[in-house]
Amino acid sequence: MEPRCKLWLEHDDRLAMSDYRARLLSAIAETGSLSAAAQRLDLSYRRAWGKVRELERHLGLPLVESEAGGAGGGGSRLTAEGAEFVRRYTQFAEDARRAIAALYDDAFNAPTPTDPATLRSDRPGPR
Repeated sequence: MEPRCKLWLEHDDRLAMSDYRARLLSAIAETGSLSAAAQRLDLSYRRAWGKVRELERHLGLPLVESEAGGAGGGGSRLTAEGAEFVRRYTQFAEDARRAIAALYDDAFNAPTPTDPATLRSDRPGPR
């Protein structure tokens, strides 16, 4: 067994960030293109752009800057605020997963118990 969790942030009861959206923003940063990032995550360009705009509205922050295409080509990149927000969210998510793994280890007294007999103990509490 191993613990699993879904993590996201809300602001005023609206989605402010999730692992999926962090991956989308990271893909924009890595590829320099919203279109390439959308392809990487198997999204349409329109859907990816909608997710970015929705996050920007909910957070009240510009996350992505885009330049129109043309002979020199266009592109997209994260704003300084967007890059910092992704960095902080990613660190928070990693820290939360490590904490959950540690709590799991404490609760089950073994990183990956596979034998139900290992769940029996003299520990107090409901059974």
